[in-house]
Amino acid sequence: EIIRGVFIKRTDAERMTLVDALSKYELEITPNKRGAAQEVHRIKVWKGNKLAKKSLASLRGVDFAKWRDNRLKEVAPATVRLELAVISNLFNIARKEWGLEELQNPIEAIRLPSVSNARTRLFYVGEELYLLAALDAYERDAQGRWGKACRSDYLKPLVQLALETAMRRGELLAMRWEDVRLKDRVVDLPITKNGYARTVPLSSKAVELLMCMPRRLYGKVFEGVSANAAKLAYMRAVKRARGAYEKAGGDNPRMLVDLHFHDLRHIAVTRLAEKLPNIVELAAVSGHSDVRMLKRYYHPKAEALALKIG
Repeated sequence: EIIRGVFIKRTDAERMTLVDALSKYELEITPNKRGAAQEVHRIKVWKGNKLAKKSLASLRGVDFAKWRDNRLKEVAPATVRLELAVISNLFNIARKEWGLEELQNPIEAIRLPSVSNARTRLFYVGEELYLLAALDAYERDAQGRWGKACRSDYLKPLVQLALETAMRRGELLAMRWEDVRLKDRVVDLPITKNGYARTVPLSSKAVELLMCMPRRLYGKVFEGVSANAAKLAYMRAVKRARGAYEKAGGDNPRMLVDLHFHDLRHIAVTRLAEKLPNIVELAAVSGHSDVRMLKRYYHPKAEALALKIG
């Protein structure tokens, strides 16, 4: 093979373990991604798996196929696909940039789980009121004393702005004061999930919410609020709202259950659709590059459609 010029050195791939490769990938590749924080979590999951101890050269598609089947018992198919995507990209990077040309990508040899988890969650009657009440910073206890209810003063305006603008949580948390033009009632987003910049129009209520927040010339609107902190605080608020609903005698088992932050985007787009029947205008506000994706967010009520068709 050496004489013919086709010999490939396999020593490096046999010596480097998956956990070593993951550490190198996390240091060199992950920081350059917009979703770096989420990918760091996925890398942590992989480092805790027994496959991480094996060398890159010894890993085969069958290893990840078994992992896939076991992992699907714990998390959603979309999560499994994202976690496998990290490994797939790692092998491609190792082959192209780390000098391990002999490596084959084992993820290309297995089936990825199909994803059909489009959510259609909207508010039930009264649900929004309970949620917003749970986001208030203070509330009275049974003895009439004031006690802390929501740890963050920013969580309520964050939720309200999500409902008013249909912006994603990451877009809201990345929003900067220098990009907010209250006079023009718009906010400029230089970076969004799909990679394109866009300008989001602000409703009168959204402008009012921003005007009531502590204002600075520069910096993030939600300074110091991480995505994980916002997620956990929101989950606690939903739990408190459910408790208040049950305390008030509510018996709907679906009220304030399985209500994710991203569902607020579904709700906001559905509300905007009533004001913007032109789907192109609706896509311009919501930031969808493909109007077909609006089917996942646009859920008009059948009763309203019946009135329109006469």
